[in-house]
Amino acid sequence: MIVLGIETSCDETGLAVYDSNAGLRAEALYSQVELHADYGGVVPELASRDHIRKILPLTREVLKQAGISPAQLDGVAYTSGPGLMGALLVGAAFGRTLAWALQKPGVEVHHMEAHLLAPMLDAAQQPPLPFLALLVSGGHTQLFRVDDLGVYTLLGESVDDAAGEAFDKTAKMLGLGYPGGPAVAASAAAGSAGRFRFPRPMTDRPGLDFSFSGLKTYTLNTVTRHTPLQPQDVADICLAFEEAVVDTLFIKCRRAVQETGIKHLVMAGGVSANRKLRQQLAEQLDARVYYAPNHLCTDNGAMIAYAGALRLAAGQHAPLAINTRPRWPMMELPPLQQTAP
Repeated sequence: MIVLGIETSCDETGLAVYDSNAGLRAEALYSQVELHADYGGVVPELASRDHIRKILPLTREVLKQAGISPAQLDGVAYTSGPGLMGALLVGAAFGRTLAWALQKPGVEVHHMEAHLLAPMLDAAQQPPLPFLALLVSGGHTQLFRVDDLGVYTLLGESVDDAAGEAFDKTAKMLGLGYPGGPAVAASAAAGSAGRFRFPRPMTDRPGLDFSFSGLKTYTLNTVTRHTPLQPQDVADICLAFEEAVVDTLFIKCRRAVQETGIKHLVMAGGVSANRKLRQQLAEQLDARVYYAPNHLCTDNGAMIAYAGALRLAAGQHAPLAINTRPRWPMMELPPLQQTAP
């Protein structure tokens, strides 16, 4: 089965071709980082317009890379949600229309389920069921129990800001630019350990929910107290912030492992590329941790193509109507009857 994947949920236009026999055959990604950098975050209208500009050229590019014609596709997968409504509409309208024109099935893909599945594009990264999943990105911080693909139980989530959003806002406070995660991590590398210690929110109470709004406020107060900031001040604040986020995520994952007895954790989403988070989980968590290579941690078409192939192989097709869901709980997804295309 050869599937074209289309990702346009936010500020990156991702296209890919996945072959269930040969694996990932082609991928292309256009990032709008430079477009949104001056605003310190994504401007939805600008994002939608840029998706319109890039989606067709990138489709042609990945088909050429894969060495196939549109007629050789067996299906078209596209992100239906969650995400920015205008951005989602561009990809969903294009994907559903292309599938209809080719008389091929189309399939709606859940953006966060695709992130969860991204590590499994590597055949060596197939965790046994059940497993835990930490989805941590700019818009989501969630812990799931996965009893089968498509069978998800939410164990905990952020009650306010997501971890990635907190990274972005901290970077903006410090004038480090957008996206915030890599910028904060790079600055933190020069930080002095122990100068600042930021709180680890909601780790002193039971449960698996997260909160990063208070940490963001604590960071702002620290910035205000030390303004005007010297370069070393910025690095030290970044280090304290990064350590607080990493510790918080680690503590919740450790608690989930202890409470469920499950010894396998899939970590996905943009923040899963953080080096310190990977290191702490690998060294201190009593579980095996799975994650995608860095270029597949952020939004991309490969994860959409792979998730779409799984659902198409299970006989799941999208209706002709174009459906987009800016908010879409993963627990609403239908289960898969099989786990591989």
